[in-house]
Amino acid sequence: MGFILPDAADVDSPLKFDELQVLRAQYEKEGYYVGVQTKFNYAWGLIKSSARNEQQEGVRLLSDIFRNAPERRRECLYYLALGNYKLGNYAEARRYNDLLLDHEPANLQASSLRGLIDDKVAKEGLMGVAILSGVAIAAGVVGGMLFKGARRR
Repeated sequence: MGFILPDAADVDSPLKFDELQVLRAQYEKEGYYVGVQTKFNYAWGLIKSSARNEQQEGVRLLSDIFRNAPERRRECLYYLALGNYKLGNYAEARRYNDLLLDHEPANLQASSLRGLIDDKVAKEGLMGVAILSGVAIAAGVVGGMLFKGARRR
């Protein structure tokens, strides 16, 4: 229980190319017999990446660890939530984060991440409403013009 999770904002600062390369080289060197810690470290580096395909690979690796290494599930829950948050999979991010908060209600990192997820969902929900409103207004204007044109004939 001594492992300290970083702040949710830390995920937005990617590793330097050389730092990620060190993690990748170690992961590839271990090959088929890759250790859980090596896989976790590499997945963590990938989650922090700004490249979507690397973030997806990080989530895939963490999912594998979550399934196969019960002793690492707590850490995986947090990083799976972070990875899915970065990928825009807010429902998945919330699901993993809520699982962590169910076990650790006082977890400050998970509470912080919950706020970030809720803010994004609210912002994108408002954006969706604005887009739909704009489409409805445009359709109303076009429909009104068509109706007005039809009445003149």
